[in-house]
Amino acid sequence: MEEKLHFNSATIHGGQEPDKAYGAVMPPIYQTSTYAQTTPGGHKGFEYSRTHNPTRQALEKSLASIEAGNFGFAFGSGLAAMDAVLKLLKPGDEIISTNDLYGGSYRLFTKIFEDFGLKFHFVGMDNPQNISATINKKTKLIWIETPTNPMMNVIDIKAIATLAKKHGVMVAVDNTFASPYLQQPLTLGADIVMHSATKYLAGHSDVVLGSLVVNDEDLAARIGFIQNASGAICGPMDSFLTLRGIKTLHVRMQRHCENANEIANYLKNHPKIEKVYWPGLEDHPNHSIAKAQMKDFGGMLSFVTKGADYDAAIKIVEKLKLFTLAESLGGVESLAGHPASMTHASIPKELREKSGVVDALIRLSVGIEDVRDLIADLEQAIG
Repeated sequence: MEEKLHFNSATIHGGQEPDKAYGAVMPPIYQTSTYAQTTPGGHKGFEYSRTHNPTRQALEKSLASIEAGNFGFAFGSGLAAMDAVLKLLKPGDEIISTNDLYGGSYRLFTKIFEDFGLKFHFVGMDNPQNISATINKKTKLIWIETPTNPMMNVIDIKAIATLAKKHGVMVAVDNTFASPYLQQPLTLGADIVMHSATKYLAGHSDVVLGSLVVNDEDLAARIGFIQNASGAICGPMDSFLTLRGIKTLHVRMQRHCENANEIANYLKNHPKIEKVYWPGLEDHPNHSIAKAQMKDFGGMLSFVTKGADYDAAIKIVEKLKLFTLAESLGGVESLAGHPASMTHASIPKELREKSGVVDALIRLSVGIEDVRDLIADLEQAIG
């Protein structure tokens, strides 16, 4: 029955069943590190919670279901999930990624894994030809982030996956900004889909958690081994909270998208705004790809005010009242950020600005409040 579930039902029922002990509808929080055995190796499927935990397992089944995958894995953070993917590679292997990348991902790539012999190429992935010019016999992984953070560039997953398969290269997609409500990369040809589940999946700014979902059994076995051997797993309470969040993902994402649409068009028509970055606007460079690839256009957007500089952008975000100035995104509450000094501060200034992350750029995570209040807040802050 599960394979026939539509997405809105899969968020609630996918991979789930009542607890076998007492019929609890929500899986209990198994706050235990170990499990009793009747004889060495004689147990009920669980022996140590780094390897398996019933609450985490329930979450992992849900993650696989909503991403149209076969195997799900939950980690202590999104970066821990990325770390596991990179551990599939060997020194000398090369990775191609976008030049408009989340600062934490860039830091992990360049400050950690380059020291272990991996080589990274950062190109503009909004044009697949840039990948064709970079790919070679040493290329083992293409890491896609779409929409990108914070420039909202949209990358054609299907086109790149088709190209990668011709060269025997694995494709991983960071699906954090879109969520599986908007797009399911595995159905477009990707091999791995990754989430910072901290964001839209959990949805309430009370969890730090990461996930991977795959279809291939051999790949799943390798990731499962790394998950257990490296031990960067999430705890049962965070698993429970994330699973709770997933059950309302579809209704939250509808409102995120509706509010972002109104705010993007408000900003676009504001006399003091120079540029708005949101895939739903028809003048977005890859609007047509977003329209074909995504169900809607998401709750994330960025903008720059006319003639603005670093100080002007800081004044705006400091004046916001309903939008909270904070790191992260994807919660029910609206957040504002200044990428150059916050999420992307680890990327050198010259590289940031080449991809559009200028000092005047402001990023919004549009929440599910009444959009009239959000627009009023922006109005008073921009002036």
